[in-house]
Amino acid sequence: MVQLKRSPIRYQVSDGVTLLHHITKENAPLEFIEAQMYGLAEGGKIELELRSHELCVVALTGKYTITDGEHRFTHVGTRSSVFEKVPTDSVYVPVGKKVSITCEQQGKVLLAYAPTEDRTRQTTLIPAEANRIEARGKYHNQRLVHNILDDQSPIAEKLLVVEVYTDTANWSSYPPHKHDQDDLPKESFLEETYYHEINPRQGYVMQRVYTDDRLLDETMAVYDEEMVIVPKGYHPVGVPDGYESYYMNIMAGPKKIWKFNNDKDHEWIIERP
Repeated sequence: MVQLKRSPIRYQVSDGVTLLHHITKENAPLEFIEAQMYGLAEGGKIELELRSHELCVVALTGKYTITDGEHRFTHVGTRSSVFEKVPTDSVYVPVGKKVSITCEQQGKVLLAYAPTEDRTRQTTLIPAEANRIEARGKYHNQRLVHNILDDQSPIAEKLLVVEVYTDTANWSSYPPHKHDQDDLPKESFLEETYYHEINPRQGYVMQRVYTDDRLLDETMAVYDEEMVIVPKGYHPVGVPDGYESYYMNIMAGPKKIWKFNNDKDHEWIIERP
């Protein structure tokens, strides 16, 4: 059985720095995505060197100073809870840079990586107001999307990073869709991860990951601060009554194009009046 759900590990890295998640191609069935989630107290500091990956640092909550030695951005971050439902700031850093992240105000940062050899790109602040905001779905399939790095963004070579809010008793990533075939223009190959938060925190969402042949078919109760790995297949999320869902998506593949196909058994719901 492939392990698709990850609980936070809560590893104390140093004073003020706690590693919550560490996803690599060595410990997950992924080739194009790596990810880390850190909880930081004021003064906590993370330093790293990008030898073979590009990076998007998302200030999930709290505020940070982020520098690559040449560019320096202060007060990065806009919220104390993701459920304030306002966009946040992020910083893109290309391969070959050394990165320092210092916490100004307690919170969490997501580090999303994708492999690249492109050294022509620039370290770039992605301010909250640059997020492209959209509402998707209707009936019980409604969600709010903050596009940090979508497939139209020229900033990153491979990374796509998106926040999604799903209302209580609604479905998301629905009808079930997949993007696991490198068959453009019909479909693109993009791996994906979901980092989940739930409001109130004791709740859960249901996520299924399955393929047409059902050789992969897992249904999971996913709790606050857990991650789900989607190497392939369809991946819908259901939110129980009384709770609301937040998740952060990372996607990456050989080409930064998001072209998906719906599960044909359920595609009919889109055509309802």
